[in-house]
Amino acid sequence: MPRYPILLSALACALLLPGCLAKTVVGVATAPVKIASRGVDLATTSQSEADENRGRELRRREERYGELQREYARQNQRCEQGRADACDKAREAYGEMEALRPSIPVEPARR
Repeated sequence: MPRYPILLSALACALLLPGCLAKTVVGVATAPVKIASRGVDLATTSQSEADENRGRELRRREERYGELQREYARQNQRCEQGRADACDKAREAYGEMEALRPSIPVEPARR
């Protein structure tokens, strides 16, 4: 007689487990897909991220170009005063400006 309660509890567990097992099986089966898609998301750059990165890089180049312009003007003024080392520095700044200029887009003129 003590066997019947064990059988009844085993039967009750068997009836309840399929739902739990189904959720577990589905979770285990979809886990690799979720992990792979997360990896792809991390490895790729969205269009908005690419645009932000491009804008950041353009601002950095424009800032550097502005620094070079100021340095060139300063060194050119000193060169005109007769300092030979300033002439060399002005040429270096101008050369870097020339190299950087093609990578900076030209904005259309405002009317």
